[in-house]
Formats: sequence, C-alpha cells, structure tokens
Amino acid sequence: MAEKRLSIEGTDPLLLFGLNDAFLRKIEDAFDQTDITARGHQLFLEGEPGDLDALESVFGELEQVLGRNGNLTEDDVETVLTLHTQDGGGPSGAAAAESAARVRPENRDAVLHTPSGDAIKPKTAGQGRLVASTRRNDIVFAIGPAGTGKTYVGMALAVAALKSRQVKRIVLTRPAVEAGEELGFLPGDFREKVDPYLRPLYDALGDMLPREKLEANLERQVVEIVPLAYMRGRTLRDSFVILDEAQNATTHQMKMFLTRLGPASHAIVTGDVTQTDLPKRSMSGLEQARRILTGIDGIDFIDFDRSDVVRHPLVKDIIKAYEDHTS
Repeated sequence: MAEKRLSIEGTDPLLLFGLNDAFLRKIEDAFDQTDITARGHQLFLEGEPGDLDALESVFGELEQVLGRNGNLTEDDVETVLTLHTQDGGGPSGAAAAESAARVRPENRDAVLHTPSGDAIKPKTAGQGRLVASTRRNDIVFAIGPAGTGKTYVGMALAVAALKSRQVKRIVLTRPAVEAGEELGFLPGDFREKVDPYLRPLYDALGDMLPREKLEANLERQVVEIVPLAYMRGRTLRDSFVILDEAQNATTHQMKMFLTRLGPASHAIVTGDVTQTDLPKRSMSGLEQARRILTGIDGIDFIDFDRSDVVRHPLVKDIIKAYEDHTS
C-alpha cells in the first residue's frame, strides 16, 4: 500500500467535496480499494500506486472545473470519474456500504468546514435529526433548551447552502425583546441598541467564515442580520432564513415571518418555549405555530432535550433541576 498527500489550497473544500461530503463519498465509491481522509485543505490517500495517481488526476480535474464554473454538480463529478474508471482503466467499484464504512470519522457527516479546517457536524441525536430534516423540508422548527447547538448547526447549514450556491443569501433574525430592560432607555442609535441582541449571531458566523469574507458579505447584504420587526413587507427569494429565539416572537410576528418566504427559500426556526420574555398573558408565536402547523408537508418540528446539551456538563443537571422544580 502506498500513501499520498494532496493539497487543495485555494479551493473551498465544501464546494469540492459537496454538501455533507456527497461528492467525496461518490469518489470513494468509485475507488473502493483506497482510503481518503480530508483535513481542511489537505487530502490523505492510501491505496495502490495506480489508484492514487488516478485519484490525484480526478481531484485535479475537479478543481479545474470548479475554478472555471464556480461550482460543481453531480454530473461534473460523474463525468470526471467515468474518464478514469471506464474500460478497465481504474478501480472496479465496490458496494457503497463498504466504501462508506471506510470513510474516516472526521470526514463523515460534515455540514461545513471552518476557515481553520475543522469540520462542523452533528454531535448529538437532536442535531443529527435537524440536519436530516433540513434536507427534506423547507421549514424546520428546532425546539429545546439552551446549549443544545440548535442555532449553531442551523447557521452551519445556512452557510453550507450559500457556499454550494443552493441559495443566494442568508438572513438571520431575532426578536429584539427586552429581558427586564427597555430598549428606549439604552444609549446609542437604533443599531447600537439592537446589536446586543444580534451579537450571538455575529459570533457564530465569525467561526464559519473568514473575517474579510464575512465583512464583505455583510456589506453586500449577502448575509443580513436584522431584528424581526424589519422583516415586515419583505419577500425573501433564494434565501436561507433563520429565526432565532423564536419563543419571544408574538403570534402575529411568527405569522409575518413565515409568510415572508419566497421561491427557493428555506427557514429554520429555533427557540425554547420555557424561556419566553414576552409579557404575561401573551402566547408565544412558537407555541402557537406548533399547534396549528404540525402535519403540513414541508414543515417539520425537531425536539431537543437535555441529552443534546453540548455546553458544560453541569448545564444538563441545571436543566433537569428546573424541569423537576416546575413539574
């Protein structure tokens, strides 16, 4: 067995490997006698020398197609693979299950690669259900306690969709509901007043996009972060939209938000119905949405619980203690 390392510097791994590594898995299916491990912008190959040479050519040609067209399609990958595997000129191709079994853990189920090369992928059962449901449905509600990674994974899905050109922009929004403090009494202009409510979204995006790319996308409004009130009257086409902290949306705001979606758009709505900051007697739009939208094709509800918490281990115990206290 031989080994080879390939560098793909200058190429976005997500575009080359496909959403959730779909293209990489297809290549492994074709070269079933080799192991392929991706770490950031490096590929590590192990197999027979002839197969490794062919794989180097495959990835080289795919990089050329990607550079020329700006994206790859499944047909592009199949065409390049056919050139290297037909007429006995390449590996025979074994069952997909055998090939998938050899995909290294750090490669499997990656939603997005960060600028540092780390893979963002589901860490819990709830996160896995969110990823799978988002691929099947246009609107997904992710409901559960804080610390379960609902928003972070949702944002990774949005950035992945933008990078793979499934959508043209990302819109992130939150209700600017005061938790014990009136907005009007806060110092500064409107942007300075609402920034504290939107800051967690900026922070998460900073993990997923290089700083200069994020700033450029924000300036061109390819990525937009706005208070929920600013969504009224808009139609969002070719967009991936995330409504965070949705338990603080009123019933009217929730209906307004959901009816903003235009053609080729997707939405993830996250929230924790146990932590609403709405005035007493006001029903959360998140609670009402579940009551009236369950069962509609294209809409799904994913429940998270304390087993999905990925913060400090004590957070699970804290959530359980509060659940026991209120039950």
